[in-house]
Amino acid sequence: MNTNTGSKPSLAYSSFRRLAVSLATALLLTGCTTDSPSMLDPQGPAATRIAELWWIIFGLATVIYIAVMAFLAIALFRRRRAQSEEQPLAQNGTRLIVLAGIVGPAIVLIVIFALSIRIMAALTIPANADAVTVRVTGHQWWWEVAYPDEAVLTANEIHIPVGQPVLVHLDAADVVHNFWIPELHGKMDMIPGQTNTFWIQADRAGEYRGECAEFCGTQHGKMAFIVVAEPAEQYATWLAQQRQPAPKPVIAQTQYGQQVFLGSACVYCHAVGGTNATGKVGPDLTHLASRLTLGAGTVENNLGNLGGWVVNPHYIKPGNLMPAVNMPGDDLQALLAYLQTLE
Repeated sequence: MNTNTGSKPSLAYSSFRRLAVSLATALLLTGCTTDSPSMLDPQGPAATRIAELWWIIFGLATVIYIAVMAFLAIALFRRRRAQSEEQPLAQNGTRLIVLAGIVGPAIVLIVIFALSIRIMAALTIPANADAVTVRVTGHQWWWEVAYPDEAVLTANEIHIPVGQPVLVHLDAADVVHNFWIPELHGKMDMIPGQTNTFWIQADRAGEYRGECAEFCGTQHGKMAFIVVAEPAEQYATWLAQQRQPAPKPVIAQTQYGQQVFLGSACVYCHAVGGTNATGKVGPDLTHLASRLTLGAGTVENNLGNLGGWVVNPHYIKPGNLMPAVNMPGDDLQALLAYLQTLE
């Protein structure tokens, strides 16, 4: 009696089940929509070319996977036909190994290599990319953003004009970081003592989330930034507003809040234009209230989160370098009122 006949259907069933699960997972992953940025939803020319290459590689991988599973199914279900001679069988097996194991993969790799070179050539910096220049420095764990031609300094937020390539110079102040805006471009390392050049372009107005894609310490996961792409007129208005010093407080509470700020240890780490606060350790606060987020994209910039950040920043972002601030309630309310005038 043949006791092994029942094992083949079981093995075949397991193989086909794995194939079905793999294909279903791939379809679910490519079709899901969340609020997280995705390289498969490109909003700029560079990201579009990268996404095209990804889909080509994904398609080739899918075809190869299906072919391998088909050969496996044939091997599992096909009855072995009696062979009178061993040599033809060996020749057929050798031919299959050469074609499927050497020639086929070589052709696929050559095609992918050629496409990658073509995409890399298309991602070179455009000739007019120096119309807007931004310098981004990675810190643990926030982003310093400077517009050297405009004498503008901000943090964790990059404003760019829509439809125009922007040249970005990238460096790091402490450890290796990685600059990545999935919807606008690929990744670029930020290395201490070295400046890497990059360019981004958004074809549609909107807000695009960027991430640090290189593990850089305990708060790597909460080191994000926002790219705000806006029409040229709004971008020019934003630049003009950012060039201005901090507005002077005009009511008693905000005037007292400024005194609290300037009399505290905050001035050793932060700068506010037009005052004697000139710290360089943390982000420049001259236009803090105009920014969308606090803590490098960790929470929304509003009064409640601002108060929580000042009192206990480690509750919101454990391990960051800002110490908790302990002060009387009236002083805290005045300080928060003053910080909210920094637009």
